[in-house]
Amino acid sequence: MATQDFSSKNLPSKDFQKQLSGYGLTTAEILYRRPDHSWLLQTYVWQNYDLFPKFPELQRFLAFWVAKLEGPLHSVTVAHSRLIKPAELRAVGGEFRLH
Repeated sequence: MATQDFSSKNLPSKDFQKQLSGYGLTTAEILYRRPDHSWLLQTYVWQNYDLFPKFPELQRFLAFWVAKLEGPLHSVTVAHSRLIKPAELRAVGGEFRLH
């Protein structure tokens, strides 16, 4: 019995697998107060694949921020886009070749 080689080059990327599972690209603009100058706001852009509408990955990141980082959060603005939608993914019924 021959063994199959399932090297990483033959498998889809983890990001693509997440997209097929319903994850979409999420971008969060995080405004936070500088620890040394609380009157000054600074911005941080976070981007990852996440699930709408609860955003568990973003929630995990913000919990880390509050627990480990000194800059208190001011506001978070979120944008989300499902890159692969059900209507865009369909089986091909035939194959056409051009010379």
